[in-house]
Amino acid sequence: MPLPKIATPTYELELPSTGKTIKFRPFLVKEEKLLVLALESNETKEITNAIKAVLKDCIQTRGIKVETLPTFDIEYLFLNIRGKSVGEDIEVSILCPDDGETYAEVQISIDDIKVAKDDKHSTQIKIDENLMMEMRYPSLDQFIKNNFDFESDNQVDQSFDLIASCVDKVYSKDEVWASDDFTKKEIMEFLEQMNSSQFKEIEKFFTTMPKLSHEVEILNPKTKKTGTVVLEGLSSFFA
Repeated sequence: MPLPKIATPTYELELPSTGKTIKFRPFLVKEEKLLVLALESNETKEITNAIKAVLKDCIQTRGIKVETLPTFDIEYLFLNIRGKSVGEDIEVSILCPDDGETYAEVQISIDDIKVAKDDKHSTQIKIDENLMMEMRYPSLDQFIKNNFDFESDNQVDQSFDLIASCVDKVYSKDEVWASDDFTKKEIMEFLEQMNSSQFKEIEKFFTTMPKLSHEVEILNPKTKKTGTVVLEGLSSFFA
């Protein structure tokens, strides 16, 4: 007689980008093992493949393409799946702001961590009187690079690669150049033609992009002084 199947609960959450409610289940032991082995490998490709596989398995709603989800959706979804899998409280080691050298352990409830949105954020960027640029959010692969890349040591090249990969189209009143119409070399050359104020508008897209954010009040165990720290991005909650 075969052993019985173990029932797995399902949960719901709203994707921050669209407000659409999706269903998901927690990690299973085999998936948690896959993630642990991938993280221990320090190989970006292995981590990428593991997170893709786990998210695809855990999302129960049909029609959700993990590869096309904005990074903040992926962060929020991954954090909540982890919470339902291994515990809804996270213990984080945080540097105390008053002395800049002492770390304190803080426990955070996953339910308190939200995606913060900036009213100044826009995917439309004005280059000059004639040209506009429309941006898309970083892909899953780029999300992995930003949070878990142990290989890259050239931050300037990595930043330009990120920007180039997020240009969806360039357009004027009369013409549209979609990302399929230009090469990476061409978009890099286009970006390098910009002046500082134009480039700052592109940087603003990334700095104001929705992100996981949570304000933590922390007590320095040495000085007994209380300070406030804002944690942003998935990697901050696994420090």
